[in-house]
Amino acid sequence: MLPKLTEWQGLVSAKRHSHEFQLVMRRWTAGAMIVVLGLTVRAPAFCSEEAMHIGWKAESREGVVAAGQAESVAAGLSILRSGGNAADAAVATVLALSVTDYGLFAIGAEVPILVYNVKNRTVKVLAGMGGAPLDPDAIRWYCKHGIPSSGMKAAAVPAAVSACFAALKLYGTASFRSAAAPALDLLDRGSQDWHPRLAATLRRLIETETNTPGTREQKLQAARDRFYKGDIADELEAWYIEQGGFLRKRDLEAHETRIEDPVRVDYRGYTVCKCGPWTQGPYLCQTLKILETFDLKSMGPFSADSIHTCVEALKLGLADRDAYYGDPLFVRVPLKELLSEPYAKLRASLIEPHRASKEIRPGDPVGMRPLRGRGEYQPWPGGTTTCCVADRWGNVVAATPSGNPPYVKPPGGTAGVAHATRVSSLNTTKGHPNRIEPGKRPRITLTPTLVLKEDKPVLAISVAGGDLQDQVTLSLLVNAIEFGMRPEAAVRATRFCTGHHEDSFNPAANRTKALKSLGGLQVGSGLAAKVVEELKARGHDVKVAKGPLGRPVMIWIDPATGRMQAAGDPDAGRHAGAVEQ
Repeated sequence: MLPKLTEWQGLVSAKRHSHEFQLVMRRWTAGAMIVVLGLTVRAPAFCSEEAMHIGWKAESREGVVAAGQAESVAAGLSILRSGGNAADAAVATVLALSVTDYGLFAIGAEVPILVYNVKNRTVKVLAGMGGAPLDPDAIRWYCKHGIPSSGMKAAAVPAAVSACFAALKLYGTASFRSAAAPALDLLDRGSQDWHPRLAATLRRLIETETNTPGTREQKLQAARDRFYKGDIADELEAWYIEQGGFLRKRDLEAHETRIEDPVRVDYRGYTVCKCGPWTQGPYLCQTLKILETFDLKSMGPFSADSIHTCVEALKLGLADRDAYYGDPLFVRVPLKELLSEPYAKLRASLIEPHRASKEIRPGDPVGMRPLRGRGEYQPWPGGTTTCCVADRWGNVVAATPSGNPPYVKPPGGTAGVAHATRVSSLNTTKGHPNRIEPGKRPRITLTPTLVLKEDKPVLAISVAGGDLQDQVTLSLLVNAIEFGMRPEAAVRATRFCTGHHEDSFNPAANRTKALKSLGGLQVGSGLAAKVVEELKARGHDVKVAKGPLGRPVMIWIDPATGRMQAAGDPDAGRHAGAVEQ
């Protein structure tokens, strides 16, 4: 039996100020096997006291982490301090978030990841989203009875575990044992009934990694396969059957984390990178291309003109999202046309400077028309947290871990792997690009962002908030690119968002019933009263939000000096920390 954290602290308390103790603490944060006072112990992943000193902003040249709860930020920092890179630290942070931010993210859920690899100066997408059940009878059941919003029938294939292993294997340097150490420490100190069961599952993966001969990559693959193809998959299948779900072991065996190229657009000399149209991410790129035809800088920050223009552009991007986006493995999404400059100019021509639109107006990117012809459009009948990491070598990761509630919680005797209900982000509407099919990924709202300048990363953004995610991201990008704000100002600045779109979590076959609020506009409480009145005069149905709109974190990197600044909105419970210089 390994010592608990309190027992370990007692072992070294007499040497608290010694040089040996300081060395021990450095190795403790690395999660290494260490020998102290003649005893071999498994070091806890990080000192929980550190989390007490983590705030909402930080800067360093050695590495930064911005995420959800402070203990998950501390988890990522511990890996950076021990010599791990951004991918290693991001995995440690994500695994810890499954404990600290449970309710916003679960280990049996999903996590899209963007990785900038400094060695080859490329950005790649790790498509951490599982699909619907493969059984055609299950799909027929959904089409007959509708897609439920809760229970095991609403669960997609769990993807987060596979995505974490893919990040370590392809871009990391650490073992799964090291990356999982902070999460295990949290689980061992936890009080929920599922904590010891999930800890046991993670330790089984570590056991496989340790006992498998071969390279680091082969060890990681073997551990990953135990979850998706081995005895853990057998246990999950038994639970699925007990719960009346449609997932089976063959769904787990068929799952893979696809490595994809990002969707990119240039905006004011910056390259904005997003995940593909199996997320909502590309519509942010569309919106930026529309906005590039306007002079936002001359309008000024937080003015009625700039907010009105951004909101009207968002409405157009969202309309195309709802009309065209779906899993590109199953449907053709006309991204080239949607992101083209000619189409952006056509769509921009629809924006009236003094009048808010109250219509859903998808365009015709293939026919290159600003609107579909009259009668062509028939409206198709979150829990999330955040993670951004940058290391001293120039690697950057932006991830958006999520678990769509309500969770299917694991009962006693299972692997402790709670599942989310992401199948409810599909629908059963005939002809819709996001219609449920065997193995199809839902079009999800999760949408991390990386921004490059001359092929070097300068911004990483992750936002929690469902359909608000890219709307909040747009605010951050406009604040940074147009108005020169750094993260600590950008994440706290007044935000705005519209409900002029379909609800991504409503699987109603009649997509009209999924529409949220035509002409609706929420603004932060810090917006000037005069501006609110001007927006109302233009026809916006304005409501002043009582709390924060979305939960953003952001990293900015100075390309000249390498200095990194990280921040998370403290009003939304976000945190950031840095490796000391």
